[in-house]
Amino acid sequence: MSTDQVQPKLIIHGGAGGHLKSEAGQAAVRKTLYGILESVYADLQAGGTATEAVVKGAQMLETEPIFNAGTGSVLQSDGQVRMSASLMDGAKQRFSGVINVARVEHPIELAQFLQQEEDRVLSDYGGAELVRELKVPIYDPLVEVRLQEWMQERRDFANKTTKMAGVVAEEELVIKHEDRKGTIGVVALDSHGNIAAATSTGGKGLERIGRVSDSAMPAGNYANDWAGVSCTGIGEDIMEECLAAKIVIRVTDGLSLSEAMERSMSEARGRKRDLGAIAISNTGSISWGKTSEVLLAAYHDGSKMGDTINWNNEELTNSVD
Repeated sequence: MSTDQVQPKLIIHGGAGGHLKSEAGQAAVRKTLYGILESVYADLQAGGTATEAVVKGAQMLETEPIFNAGTGSVLQSDGQVRMSASLMDGAKQRFSGVINVARVEHPIELAQFLQQEEDRVLSDYGGAELVRELKVPIYDPLVEVRLQEWMQERRDFANKTTKMAGVVAEEELVIKHEDRKGTIGVVALDSHGNIAAATSTGGKGLERIGRVSDSAMPAGNYANDWAGVSCTGIGEDIMEECLAAKIVIRVTDGLSLSEAMERSMSEARGRKRDLGAIAISNTGSISWGKTSEVLLAAYHDGSKMGDTINWNNEELTNSVD
């Protein structure tokens, strides 16, 4: 944490996986990401904290049904929506999260409440009890295209032609790819030099009942005074790489953010992982990386916005300062 005012930075993502083949799909994702960037960055410019920014960004991304988090989450194999989310305040180095919660509009809000609690990570039953305790309105996050997708993929799965649900749904058209997966995430650096990260997901779709993603673990969402990271992709791959914490620790130990991202992504590709990550360091560097085909991310560097939607397939990482 710095006592001097610094230029706020912000990066968000809406998942990773295969290419969006339609121009309409690309335009819809870009428009949504940029709208959220503008709203959240305005709060950072006005003096808002990094934690407030990542919670708001995650809430807005959870609201958008085209992403696989909150409203629009995919279904597990039994046809139920189970969501996970976490929040990490880098200044306090405090982690909180919920795992496989249901019937709630914004899982990230439960993670936010748990920041002040002694017990800071709750599973499905504990999350349901927390919802009742807080008197959070019961909410159904299921959207019709996800139900239709689940029904079709149940048929495809029986014929061994698919493995998981799509990460993005656009209006009545589900943009489907055999290896699509998704999560939403936000990383912010505020004007006081504090960093926070938030991540939320509906899972990979058609998974075993109760399967746990990386999104409510430090493997998928981590921050300290030096850097913050949010991950997306195959949760098991992210967990086995301990990706978010690994990148942050490497920055803490002296690597630049771009070096830490490059080394971590190179290792992951060597082990044939399928994942992506976004990150910000306390120097104001913004970085992203992927081993999947595409990473649906957008950033605000203080003077302009940019995105990774049409990012070169051959590159593992990229960054802006």
